[in-house]
Amino acid sequence: MKKLLYVMLATLLAGSAFADSIKERQEIFKQYKPVVGNMGKMVKGEKPYNKDEFAKLASELEALSQKPWQHFPAGSNKGKTEAKPEIWSKPTEWQQAIDNHKAATAKLKQVSANGDLAAIKVQFGATQKTCKACHDSFRQKD
Repeated sequence: MKKLLYVMLATLLAGSAFADSIKERQEIFKQYKPVVGNMGKMVKGEKPYNKDEFAKLASELEALSQKPWQHFPAGSNKGKTEAKPEIWSKPTEWQQAIDNHKAATAKLKQVSANGDLAAIKVQFGATQKTCKACHDSFRQKD
């Protein structure tokens, strides 16, 4: 009986840990939206381009790109999540998508420092492609 209680407690704790992981990564991804949105408005000319503001946003995006990945432990595909099982069944491809995104955001941060809007537009587009590639392969569609 005691062993059964331990198993049940361990199962409950694991479920709670997975729920926390899901919540953590979702909160980080929510932070992407205003950052990328404001950058996109400047790149598209919907908002006046401001070199310093864009560089600050690029720096924020690069910092965000380092954060969510630790919150995808094995088993955290259960519950309210849009994560596809391929994250865990294709770890090499998943890691490559993460690495591509981190590299693209780092390069965007670097390119934005010089203020060349034409170069920024190119790299912003390349960065967005890394987001789309990951969503296409590793995120469930609505």
